[in-house]
Amino acid sequence: MTRTRMRAALWYGARDVRVEQVPVRPPGAGEVTVEVAYCGICGSDLHEYADGPHAVPVGAPHPESGVAAPLVLGHEFCGTVTEVGDGVTGVVPGDRVAVEPHYRCGRCPRCLAGEYNICRHFGFAGLMGHGGLAERATVPGYMLHRLPESVSLEQAAVFEPAAVALHAVRRAGIRPGETVAVLGLGPIGLLVTQLAARAGAGRIVAADRSAARRELAVRLGAAETGTDLDGLTGGEGADVVFEAVGSEQTLRACLAATRRGGRVMFLGLTGTVRLDAFALVNNEQTLMTSVGYRDVYPELIRMVGEEGVDLAGIVTSTIALEDVVRDGFEALLRGEEQIKVLVRPGGRASGRGGPRLR
Repeated sequence: MTRTRMRAALWYGARDVRVEQVPVRPPGAGEVTVEVAYCGICGSDLHEYADGPHAVPVGAPHPESGVAAPLVLGHEFCGTVTEVGDGVTGVVPGDRVAVEPHYRCGRCPRCLAGEYNICRHFGFAGLMGHGGLAERATVPGYMLHRLPESVSLEQAAVFEPAAVALHAVRRAGIRPGETVAVLGLGPIGLLVTQLAARAGAGRIVAADRSAARRELAVRLGAAETGTDLDGLTGGEGADVVFEAVGSEQTLRACLAATRRGGRVMFLGLTGTVRLDAFALVNNEQTLMTSVGYRDVYPELIRMVGEEGVDLAGIVTSTIALEDVVRDGFEALLRGEEQIKVLVRPGGRASGRGGPRLR
């Protein structure tokens, strides 16, 4: 029997996310409805909760989703197909899928060049349209990647942040044997550490204030960790430095820890920053950025399913949808030591997994 109502966490405004009963929207042409197994809470979600709107459309709807607030948050999700709209191929009801939540128009110059992550109408389901903090989500069929039996939904639950990290590692062009530094060991920084090691980095150093996060970074491939990036890369400096915090101070620290001729990959989100352009030019350093991802989900599926790579080691807590405000957003804002919090919309909390942080 087709369900007509479901529970969902809707963003109404800053500090105003409500778990409510809402209608299940059946899939239209080109769309698929997914029963959500897990949905992660991202730093972007937290920013929207704390002091948004930043990306959430208010008033005028997003051009690709057609949605404006109030909307269902959550762009890091996976689950099982329940209904398929007209014209969809490649998935059928019962298929387990990972959701790549990038909207794309398919018509702008960047989409036509294959660079859909910088589409003219850039956006994410769960930020600019309804997402996965709900029992079910209806999304464009192009967002779905069918999972083989060798890939669990627990692993697929972290594909979205892993995709961010993998796209950045690809753009950085790490060459075998290069020294890599990572500043900021949240989910993205930790996954960058893990994937940089897989990409052939010769030595990885990582900096963060949290001792528990530094300990996990070592397990994921870092040779040395600390709180001072410059102290870890003193002397010549690193070949490639990843900034995964998002501030003027940390970006400057990354440039200072990069060798002459080296590269800095800026991943953190922040506002206006001021840099010493004289030093940047004289050191012939390259400052790069990375947003979202493209064409990485198939590699993540192979990595987990065929190589046995464990991406879910960053998960520290799994909570129920009803508790998303108290044990999700508010807990993260209180500074409780968590790395990746997953929400199970269809059931109660299953407890903590991964490292227990102090």
